[in-house]
Amino acid sequence: MTELTRLVRPADAAELAELYSANREHLAPWDPARADSFYTVAGQAEVLATQLANHALGIAEPRVIVEDGRLVGRVNLSSIAYGPFRSAILGYWVDRLSVGRGLASGAVAEMVTVAFDGLGLHRLEAGTLAHNLASQAVLARNHFERFGYAPRYLEIAGRYQDHVLFQRLNEPETP
Repeated sequence: MTELTRLVRPADAAELAELYSANREHLAPWDPARADSFYTVAGQAEVLATQLANHALGIAEPRVIVEDGRLVGRVNLSSIAYGPFRSAILGYWVDRLSVGRGLASGAVAEMVTVAFDGLGLHRLEAGTLAHNLASQAVLARNHFERFGYAPRYLEIAGRYQDHVLFQRLNEPETP
């Protein structure tokens, strides 16, 4: 089986700058407000350097989603915690031209395997805007369960917005 995701590389900066620029309007309702520099090669190089440094510390798993040799999105584990918590936060997005083809669901499934089998985590958490039904469907397909509602949880698109919180535990599923 071919992997859909891989660890980011410094050499991805140019392609990611182009991908983020092409998806700026598509992602705007779901992302924090971003400085113009974020959409540049230098901006992406800085982001990747930070993410790879966090990966080296064991607190992040920054990946790209790849289809036919080209980048079509991102999927990340952040805030990885070990000890008794053994948890991480999952985030993902897919290029506007690739939405609806199962790429997000496949990438999330890979990250579940990375988190549970590779990193030995017990829990993954993901939050979606309350009205982001497509992202909620991705999580449901991957056996995440809703566990909470967080009013004004994150600053998205320039204002604090409510989020639905989901989790998946590394335990045998019960029927």
